[in-house]
Amino acid sequence: MIMKNICRYIIAFILLLTGQISLAQQKQFNQGKRVVIIMMDGFGMSYFNNAPMPHLKAMIAKGFFKQVNALMPTVTNANNTSICTGTFPEVNGISGNFFLNDKGEEEYMEDKHLVLAPTIFQKLKADGIKSALISSKKKSTTLLPEGADIVVSPETTDTSWTNKIGTPASIYSAEVNYWTMKAGIYLLKNRKDIRCIYIHTTDYPMHTWAPADSNSIRHLTNIDNLIGLISETAPDATILITADHDVNHKSRCIDVKKALQLQHVDIKLALSPEKDKYVKHHRGFGGAAYVYQGKDDLPEVKKALYKIKGVETVLTRAEAAKKYHLPPARISDLVVLGDSTTVFGDLESSPEEELPETYRSHGSVYEIKVPIIILNAAKMPPASYFNYNKDLAAWLTDKKYW
Repeated sequence: MIMKNICRYIIAFILLLTGQISLAQQKQFNQGKRVVIIMMDGFGMSYFNNAPMPHLKAMIAKGFFKQVNALMPTVTNANNTSICTGTFPEVNGISGNFFLNDKGEEEYMEDKHLVLAPTIFQKLKADGIKSALISSKKKSTTLLPEGADIVVSPETTDTSWTNKIGTPASIYSAEVNYWTMKAGIYLLKNRKDIRCIYIHTTDYPMHTWAPADSNSIRHLTNIDNLIGLISETAPDATILITADHDVNHKSRCIDVKKALQLQHVDIKLALSPEKDKYVKHHRGFGGAAYVYQGKDDLPEVKKALYKIKGVETVLTRAEAAKKYHLPPARISDLVVLGDSTTVFGDLESSPEEELPETYRSHGSVYEIKVPIIILNAAKMPPASYFNYNKDLAAWLTDKKYW
């Protein structure tokens, strides 16, 4: 009986101690700093290096910067989900913008039920911390809303926001990003109970303008001013910035299925994981292709793929899953990667199309280099902690650093 009571006291003490530690961690986050995460869509190293952005560069001088890798394929949904969950696609399940589902149908990855890992919002909510998701692209608000207390997009907003921020511009504009940033600033000013704000912009300006174009410089200068205003509005806040991919000019699009038919090789489907509902950005063409086997065996298909101009790498499902941390069940039999000037997608009639000088896209390994920028952090892990863009959220919810 005495031993049972002693055991009960020990268990109670351990539970109390555990609760106190958890409370202390929560208190440190709540009373220490608010957090603003900015996922700048398309803000790869070519844009970072070309834009003056004095506020951002001044922050870097006082904070932390590192060039890291995005995740493959270098498309928004795969990377945004990984950043928002702090996990690889093999864990969170998002392998691109589109995939072939269990029914054998092409499915757009915009449903929150497709996400297999908890979001940063869910992790923070477990500690009683409120958060907000603000995205220029509405697809992020349906894919990643779990756990967020406030979810808003200029594409779907109502008068409760337009009365505060104004009427947003079209998704096919640079100005829509300014609305998104201003919505974050509004929350910083008026909702101090929201401790974490996740801001996701659109890469339409990067698809439209090269890094050194004056229009691109103007867009990023305006973004830089808004970042400065975020820092001024909430000097207590830790600001975390990264991107999902870079954007480059591409000169050639290959319709993989049609190109293989010229060699009398049959496949079931060639799907661009960059295929998107935002067709004006890049027409659904990207630097990777998911190839699903048809009548011919994989070695024959693989051999034929390497004969197509612009194809640089062909990996089996197992090879691609291992090398790029992809979910095997949501990728294809073969994963094809293009060279620096080639994209893949569906063409109406011909197997190949020359693209105009103004065409810009991503999806390949040539858009993989992105920045990580951290300002005003109370406690930082070593620089070696950060190797991928997804490590931002992993660190933020790693309690030994908070």
